[in-house]
Amino acid sequence: MEHWAFHPEVLKIYAKHYQTGEVIPDSLIAKIDAASKFNMGFITTEFVAAALLDMDYHTQSEKKSIDVRDFEKKSMEKIGLISEIIPRYRSTYFSHIFSGGYSAGYYAYLWAEVLDADAFQPFAEKGVFDKATAASFRENILSKGNSDDPMTLYKKYRGAEPNPIYLLKNRGFIQ
Repeated sequence: MEHWAFHPEVLKIYAKHYQTGEVIPDSLIAKIDAASKFNMGFITTEFVAAALLDMDYHTQSEKKSIDVRDFEKKSMEKIGLISEIIPRYRSTYFSHIFSGGYSAGYYAYLWAEVLDADAFQPFAEKGVFDKATAASFRENILSKGNSDDPMTLYKKYRGAEPNPIYLLKNRGFIQ
């Protein structure tokens, strides 16, 4: 949950000039936030393309040899990806989906970001140091480990399933 490190409330505690001790100005905080959203359309598109390519490989019903480049090209055409954007990893070196433990699960990285963005939302609304929010997060998420169904625990914390809108906001796609 990287949100704390760059949240203005927290930044003002530790981001100080090394000689004068002057607290980071709001104008610089705004620039840091803007920079974090730079190029997110491209980054998200290449990532989603890679996740969809992964799913394409692992949902083939027929077991047969394929031409990897042709398969990749057709997969990208199927989703309408323009030629200027390629998947984050090309098939020939996309080890995550073949031997890296993410076979048919590369999308999990993006899903983790959805969970991260949504889980931070109560802190964004109530303050990053809100004790009740922190206690609920600790009680319902951190202390439980895998002792119950993860979505059941998550809903106890948030009161609902994760909402991807907060990821879209974090990436600068919506206000």
